[in-house]
Amino acid sequence: MNLERSDLSPVPAAKGGAARAGARRRSRSRGVVSVVSALAVVGFAGALVAPTGVALAAPAPQESPDSAYSLALADTQNLTVTAEGAAIAPVVRGSFEVYVKPKPAPEPTVAAAPRGGSSGGSSGGSLPPYTGGGAPSEWMAAAGIAESDRQYVDYIVSRESGWNPNATNKSSGACGLVQALPCSKVPGNGYDPVDNLRWATGYATGRYGSWSGAYNFWINNHWW
Repeated sequence: MNLERSDLSPVPAAKGGAARAGARRRSRSRGVVSVVSALAVVGFAGALVAPTGVALAAPAPQESPDSAYSLALADTQNLTVTAEGAAIAPVVRGSFEVYVKPKPAPEPTVAAAPRGGSSGGSSGGSLPPYTGGGAPSEWMAAAGIAESDRQYVDYIVSRESGWNPNATNKSSGACGLVQALPCSKVPGNGYDPVDNLRWATGYATGRYGSWSGAYNFWINNHWW
């Protein structure tokens, strides 16, 4: 049995072709929209990644400011010295002299005998004591002392040693009749009365001009 629907009417061929063309246009439109959407997504992702990539990139090197050391180093590196075949004159430096003022020579000092009488007794040190005897007048005559000076000699010797040839000052070491200081100044033996008086004559005339001058000094200072 054939069932046929009477309510269905056949579609004309022209209308069927138009329907298929419309379907193809809608499909192409959806493809374009998809491509545009994909490009938009890629662009948005690139915008997000771009700052990070820039931040991670190495910064551009900055030129360091010039300094005195860098300029001097550059000048040194650029300096070229050629000495081959060139005459190099020596540097002439100025000269000067230094004057040193010499120190004045110290004045010779003459040791004075102690003011008081010296203690008697045998001599100390290596000099032997005097044991020859004699009198003051004999000793002065043997020493070549003029009679006009003997009174001055007697005054000084009496107060220096009491006419004891072996008198020795324990603190200073002065010895003999006139207490020569040091005892080694006397040529010969400082304890020998003639040697002691002979040296004393040279001392009196050399320092005070005469035995009279030595006497006057002793009067005023109690030593000579």
